Amino acid sequence: MSESAARADLTVERVIIDGVTTRVTRITAGAGGDLDLDGDGRRDAEDGGASAGSRGRAFVLVPGVGVAATYFEFLAPALAEHGDVYALDLPGFAGLPRPEEQPTAAFFARHVAGVLDRYDLTDPVLIGHSMGTQVVAEVLALRPGLSHAVLVSPVINEAEASAPVQAVRFAQSAVRETPHLAVTALSAYILCGVVYFLTVLPHLLRYRLSERIGLGEAALLLIRGELDRTSPRRFHSRLAREAKDARTWEIEEAAHSIINAHAIGVAELTVRHVEGTLPRRGRMAARDAEVPPARHADLSMLLGATGSRIAEWVSALRGDERGIARAKAEHAKILWRAYAAGPRRRR
Repeated sequence: MSESAARADLTVERVIIDGVTTRVTRITAGAGGDLDLDGDGRRDAEDGGASAGSRGRAFVLVPGVGVAATYFEFLAPALAEHGDVYALDLPGFAGLPRPEEQPTAAFFARHVAGVLDRYDLTDPVLIGHSMGTQVVAEVLALRPGLSHAVLVSPVINEAEASAPVQAVRFAQSAVRETPHLAVTALSAYILCGVVYFLTVLPHLLRYRLSERIGLGEAALLLIRGELDRTSPRRFHSRLAREAKDARTWEIEEAAHSIINAHAIGVAELTVRHVEGTLPRRGRMAARDAEVPPARHADLSMLLGATGSRIAEWVSALRGDERGIARAKAEHAKILWRAYAAGPRRRR
């Protein structure tokens, strides 16, 4: 995250299609503007939201089951140095109304495709994490014109596609995550609710990514963490064989949620993939992938970042979209100020 990320515009909008709502956090960095902290801080895309900018390729970030765009708090600004970023809260998650339709990967994909249409994104780079990789695979099948996508920690390994085994694999990976990530995930799961999570779970477990990954035409990048038991190396090799064009990379000493603690590495691999300079397979050292400590971290920053996340969570619980937008913008402002001078990479 460079100095340009500190001069970013952030808007939170809703895209409503057939009565189903997707929340979109749009980040534009390097444009010289301030964060949108005035007024209600959001616009509904149904009521004339902004179209895609002309500043390079856009990135569309699709989270996993139960979680929200908050997972992308470091990845989004890192990518925003290269193009506009659209981080999604899928229907039923992050305090959004739960849809009546069955929450399959195909259902979510139709609404992600609707977001692409609403912002006139003709060829964005799709990045899915965990269950989001299933959604991205379905979007690629719907939109064969999309040229690049990134599947981070793809699931489900069909050799272990039962709920008990996946629960064990998830626990084995979860103990490797940071406390910050654990708190972020727990707060998101509470918003999702047990009932909706259990409604989504059977569809997640039944989905066969290896049978669907070859339906799209996009060049794919598969990224996994070395310690991720839910997305094993053998599964990645199988996916690469079934895809039309796939690169496979691994980040050392990382677990399942590499889009957070190892966001710098994911962003770098993504950009090199799009540029066509990334070797077909490889490994990245943890020290090159981790988000380094903030340059301007102090108690005030910590309390402010924690307070803005709590405010966002409470607003989502209440269904207060204006409060969510204000809290997201405040949190981004605090983080980007902390990294304003650009953190030095640790080598």
